[in-house]
Amino acid sequence: MTSDFEAQLRAVSLRVTRPRLAVLAALRDHPHVDTDTVIALVRSDYPSVSHQTVYDVLRALTDTGLVRRIQPAGATARYESRVADNHHHVVCRSCGAIADVDCAVGHAPCLTADDDHGFVVDEAEVVYWGTCPDCATDTLPSDPSSSEGNR
Repeated sequence: MTSDFEAQLRAVSLRVTRPRLAVLAALRDHPHVDTDTVIALVRSDYPSVSHQTVYDVLRALTDTGLVRRIQPAGATARYESRVADNHHHVVCRSCGAIADVDCAVGHAPCLTADDDHGFVVDEAEVVYWGTCPDCATDTLPSDPSSSEGNR
């Protein structure tokens, strides 16, 4: 996989460095993570890498389109390496978990603005909000037939 990352970096005229490779690997294995998590993941392999280096790598990868930065309302910025499509996200209101949602209607921008005000629209960003399965299970009332009072 490292050779794929190297080719991606070279394709956008970025030098191949260990921090860049480590950030790409972290985002491949852990999509939708925040900067602090990326730093911790990179430091598990390269303990001496600085916060600033990871911030700089994330900025360079985002600027060149190799990484996507998302920031649902009220949440910290998250990063993902799935960038080749116009997908959306679903966010848990309780725990903040994020998952990818494929485009609802075909190709980008997959939604048509009622009035684009003359803009050339090439992307639509949609965030679905709800409760993830784990949090939904936590909030379900307990089964009264299984309680001690009903025996």
